[in-house]
Order: sequence, then C-alpha cells, then structure tokens
Amino acid sequence: MGSLSTNLFFFLCIFLLVLTSFPYNLWGVEETLLRSETELLTHELLESAKQPEFFDWLKRIRRRIHEYPELAFEEYKTSQFVRNELDLLGIEYVSPVAKTGLVGTVGSGRQPWFGLRADMDALLMQELVESEYKSKINGKMHACGHDAHVTMLLGAARLLQNRRDKLKGTVKLVFQPAEEGYAGASYMIEEGALDGVKAIFGMHVWPFTPTGIISSRPGPLMAGAGRFTAIMQGKGGHAATPHRTKDPILAVSMAVLALQQLVSRETDPLKSRVVSVAFVDGGEAGNVIPESVKFGGTFRFMTFEGHSYLKQRIKEIIETQASVHQCSATVDFAEDLLRSYPPTVNDPTMYEHAKKVGEVLLGEQNVQYASITMGAEDFSFYSQKMPAAFFIIGAQNKMATATDVKGLHSPYFTLDEDVLPIGAALHAAVAISYFDTYVQTQ
Repeated sequence: MGSLSTNLFFFLCIFLLVLTSFPYNLWGVEETLLRSETELLTHELLESAKQPEFFDWLKRIRRRIHEYPELAFEEYKTSQFVRNELDLLGIEYVSPVAKTGLVGTVGSGRQPWFGLRADMDALLMQELVESEYKSKINGKMHACGHDAHVTMLLGAARLLQNRRDKLKGTVKLVFQPAEEGYAGASYMIEEGALDGVKAIFGMHVWPFTPTGIISSRPGPLMAGAGRFTAIMQGKGGHAATPHRTKDPILAVSMAVLALQQLVSRETDPLKSRVVSVAFVDGGEAGNVIPESVKFGGTFRFMTFEGHSYLKQRIKEIIETQASVHQCSATVDFAEDLLRSYPPTVNDPTMYEHAKKVGEVLLGEQNVQYASITMGAEDFSFYSQKMPAAFFIIGAQNKMATATDVKGLHSPYFTLDEDVLPIGAALHAAVAISYFDTYVQTQ
C-alpha cells in the first residue's frame, strides 16, 4: 500500500510538471513560428522589390529626383513629387512639416508607431558626371545620395502599403528636409512630426562599400558637429610699412596655429575631437595689409562635454590672439541658423534588432561592424528623442575599381542603383519585424 501511494505521488508530480510547463512550451513554439514567418516575409520583401517592374519604378524615381536637386528648405518640387507618389499608393500624409517636409502613415494608426526616415536635400555643387539623368539645375547636385534615400523610403512605402493588413502597428514615413548643415531633423521634432513614435530607423548610402553590405555599431556611431566664423579686425595699410598697421593676417595665422593645440595638447589621446579651419578670406592686393580677415571652420566631438569645451576654448583662443596682436575679434557660432549636431548614438536594442533583420535579408557575412566616424548626421536629433538605429548601406558596384569610386560630396559622386531595392526591403522589414517584437514584449 505504501508503494502504491509513492507511485501515485510520483506520477502526480510528473503530471503537474508537464501541465505547468505546457504554456511555456507552447509560447516557445509560437515564438519560433512567428520568427520563421517574419524571416519568410523579409525574403519576400526583397524579392518583390527586385522584380523588374518594381525595380524600374525605383530607378525612374531616383533619376527624376536626381535631375532636379534642391537645397535645404527649398525642396518644394521634391516634396510635391513625393506627395504625388504617396497619393498614387493611397497613403495619407501630413504636409508641410518643417517647411518642406512631410510624414506619411501606413497602417491602422494604432500604436506602436515606428519611424522610417529619409532626407531630401542636395548640395551646392556642379555635377561633373555625364549621364542621361545628370542634374538639370546649374550648380546643384545630389552628391550625397539623398535622392536614393528618398527613393528607398518610397519603395518601402509601396511594400508596406501592399501588406498593410499584416501590420501590427503603424509606420510613419519621415521625409525630412535640410540635413546638409541646417538640422532639418530638429525642426521636424519641434513641429511634433515624431510625437508618439516609439522608435526610428534610418540609412545612408556609402560609396566605398559594395552593394549588398550594410554596417553599423551600437552606441556612438558618428560625431557631433558645430561651426564657427570669426572676424579679425585690425588696421590696414601699405605692406611696405607694416609697423603702421595692426596686421589681422598675422593675428589669424597665430590663431589658426593655436587652435590646433585644442586636440594635440588639450584633448585626451583616447578621446575623439576635431578642430578644422576650413577657410580664410581677407585681402585682395599683394601690397596691401587688409583691415580685417574672416575665417572659420568646424569642430567635432563625441560628447556634450566635448562640445561645450571646444566652443568655449575656440572663442578664448581667437580673442586672446587678437589681443596679443593689437586687434579685436568677434566669434560667431551661428547656432540660430546652423544648429550644432549632437553625436549620433545607436540604441543597443534597436541596433541588434536592425542587425538581425539585415542578417536575414543579406546574410550574416554581409552585416559588418562599423568604425566610429567624425562625420556628422542630423539623424542624431532623433537618436536623442527615442530609441534609434542608423545604418550605412553599401552602394558601390562590385565591378568598380578603386579609381572609379568617388566619395560623398564629390562632383563625380555616383552610386550603384542595385542598392535601391535592398534599401527599400530593409526599411520595410525592420518596421514589420519591430511590430512583432514589440507585441511579444508587451
């Protein structure tokens, strides 16, 4: 009888153990099925974007935008073109935001909201690449790939709209003006364009990485940036009698040299900072010392402490050198017009999410770990407001040689249009899979 009781107790324990663990096993099965479904959908998105009709549509869009580049806060035709395409897709949008920007909406409007961002502005530069879709606007060019960014986001919009019934949240399509120096992202935020958005993803084409490869890193990815302009005021005169002048050129020369010590002698070698004087403008004749000289440049930093320190010391050094040489100086950081960019910092969780999606889409070997760069991006304003991930997407034709590749902001810049369907699918897949992850964690 005792043996029977023991056996019954043993079997009861086993039964209870199985019963209590069943929901967890079931949840694990559901999670695996959901992950498999998401991976299949990710591959389907890329296959759809690579279909000849879809790919030709992407190329037409990119080339049309490339032909008619517009500068910061002047993207009126580009914005209208985007609105027209969204109308054809049946996607609602809010416009204008930040003067020329707009935000489209795909999905039911219910939370969670996830943002995808593209910048729209071009550069003040004469295109020197001969092609059938060369810039038709004299002195302006899409030399930073923003035409491709807009195209990829429109491609993602089409992919998402075709699958809107499967979305477990709402995608906000952020078409942003004025990335090139004018901090358009900050104005989008100030006007409430990102209110309610839980997280955001963005990309930038990179001509030195082959198409089909993406890269990024968790934490700091790109530097913050500020600009400064100074006027050194002296007393002009004939170059043959310099003792009767207060030479502003000499004062500027010493200030430029002294500014170099901010990195070489005042910055921890293990920290990253940059101070670069990029222009000096003063004097028109070889035998006349001018009254004044204008000069300026940029400074880069990885922390807010670095920003405030460099800003303070740049002003002190220029004013002190002016005093030493019996001149006067005014220093302007022009933050009312050219706002300083904070560092771009990837949220670790968002980075891992986008990385995993990239590995499914392109293969693990094609998702690389990026180095920190002292270049700046106004996507950084979004990364301050919410969890954000910013990735570099390769746009170099695999057949290109080293001499063929020209960098961003070059009048010879080109990109491989095969990047367009990849970028469109990556945008869409990151958004769709974010909703699956979000729902699981709630």
